[in-house]
Amino acid sequence: MEDKAHFPPVNPVTAGLSGKCPRCGQGKLFDGFLGIKKSCSACGLDYSFADSGDGPAVFVIMLVGFIVVALVLLVELSYQPPIWLHLILWLPLTVLLAGASLRPLKGLMIALQFRHKAEEGRLDQDKSL
Repeated sequence: MEDKAHFPPVNPVTAGLSGKCPRCGQGKLFDGFLGIKKSCSACGLDYSFADSGDGPAVFVIMLVGFIVVALVLLVELSYQPPIWLHLILWLPLTVLLAGASLRPLKGLMIALQFRHKAEEGRLDQDKSL
């Protein structure tokens, strides 16, 4: 992933959270909801390096889970509503929060991957040892 083009540095947080190209900050990163485009329409950066894996999903589970569980406990300890009310309240909230945060977090992970030149790990093939 050698980047030989010269572009002014782009803040990876703002580019990633807004779904923009991590190199130029102009072109779109996503094709659809979570699909990644083949390349940037503005600067031509090849997005084949982009592999966020399960990272965004893990962060969404942790963040949304913390928020929803805290709210469930607060409501349960304060009001003790029936279980059907919990289901009506918390299932849609969980789906909405997860859906709203997954794409920005995926963009952020890809932008940080580009900024730090992260690559897949490789074994050292030094046979001289």
